[in-house]
Amino acid sequence: MHHLHDPLAPAAESITFDDFLTVDIRVGTIVAAEVFEAARKPSYILMIDFGPTLGIKKSSAQITTHYRLDELVGRQVVAVVNFPPRQIGPIRSEVLTLGFPDADGQVVLFAPDQNVPNGGRLF
Repeated sequence: MHHLHDPLAPAAESITFDDFLTVDIRVGTIVAAEVFEAARKPSYILMIDFGPTLGIKKSSAQITTHYRLDELVGRQVVAVVNFPPRQIGPIRSEVLTLGFPDADGQVVLFAPDQNVPNGGRLF
């Protein structure tokens, strides 16, 4: 059985374009980041600005291997913004920040290769 983060995992089942559109994936800029002290696995709490429509949302992210707090603020990231909030210990994670696994399964953030307006939707 392949794990979700396994690069050898088989492709997912076919979906329709309408299925894809049900997942709202947006770009935002990290405006604040702090160590998530209460997390069981090393994590940060990110505050991400998704522009005037969605505003600032909170996300818990296990990205401590590749990223220091001081290099996160100002960085653009991509997140699923229409999942229901998840209670993770004392915080409510409102969006799922997206990344890919490196060779060791550690998260590498997914981001546009040029700056784009906050709140833009992936298509």
